[in-house]
Amino acid sequence: MNILVTGGAGFIGSHTVVELVKAGYSPFIIDDLSNSNESVLEGLKNILGFDVPFFNADCNDFEIVDQIVKENKIEGIIHFAAFKAVGESVEKPLKYYRNNIGSLLSILEVMQANKVRNLVFSSSCTVYGQPDFIPVTEDTPKKKAESPYGNTKAIAEDILEDVIKSGENVAMISLRYFNPIGAHESAEIGELPNGVPSNLIPFVTQTAIGKRAKLTVFGDDYDTNDGSNVRDFIHVVDLAKAHVSALDLLKTKENAFYDVFNLGTGRGNSVLEVIQTFEKVNNVKLNYEIGPRRAGDVVKIYGNVEKADEILGWKTEKTLEESLRDAWAWELKLKNNKK
Repeated sequence: MNILVTGGAGFIGSHTVVELVKAGYSPFIIDDLSNSNESVLEGLKNILGFDVPFFNADCNDFEIVDQIVKENKIEGIIHFAAFKAVGESVEKPLKYYRNNIGSLLSILEVMQANKVRNLVFSSSCTVYGQPDFIPVTEDTPKKKAESPYGNTKAIAEDILEDVIKSGENVAMISLRYFNPIGAHESAEIGELPNGVPSNLIPFVTQTAIGKRAKLTVFGDDYDTNDGSNVRDFIHVVDLAKAHVSALDLLKTKENAFYDVFNLGTGRGNSVLEVIQTFEKVNNVKLNYEIGPRRAGDVVKIYGNVEKADEILGWKTEKTLEESLRDAWAWELKLKNNKK
């Protein structure tokens, strides 16, 4: 089955490409490299032993995506391509609405034009906003998003529901990620942010290696066990495998179908716990300081993931310690490559 992976050179996309191949799917990558790097394709080749077909293009461009889908007989799409920095989305909301909503509309129109039925959509736990109770389940009411980025994911899910309500015979799943971290065990691919990282772990590893002078923890006065934000950190390889499980489920659906799944470990760790665990498992000291709270940050969130276990047959296998070891091995590999 030929699968188009939008944003397939990105962090989660590239790891999903590996798992797709292992499961017998044939992935095709489309990525404009706006938040990724062509070196990822070399890493994929080193893992898989062949070049994954790659198109340097923008998912907002209907004609290009349409051509790729037609020429490669695409039967399913995993849509990762989106801007994802919470802080930047607060500063540049129009950039996020245009890209994140526009690219999904383009993908859906291409699916309609080519009778492609299966879509796995990369959503986020940000759709829950600042939840009243945790852990959140898939039935937890979506609240007003804390950032334009989060709102693009909530709107995108609404769009998918409206497509189903219209009577279109498509099968779609939204996967609500918590916080993906880590890297492939080979250290051939990992998180590769352009410029200043917006996610915690690249900032941790870049500070530990000396690329960054220090790490700022945004607030230590939240209502959590140690005052820092609490998140559900999931190994990216575990997350990637869930996309294969989602595709496997979609293939069994003959009628219109839509569902949502939380993807996480089912437990929360604070930012300070993550820093201390990183220091311990990698025997590294981190230069960090406590700074003011950051706009758009949710205090604490982690998910109930029983539904993914029951229906997708999926659950996480890797620990926080493994995730932080793999992330550090990846950072060391990047340093060695530059020598």
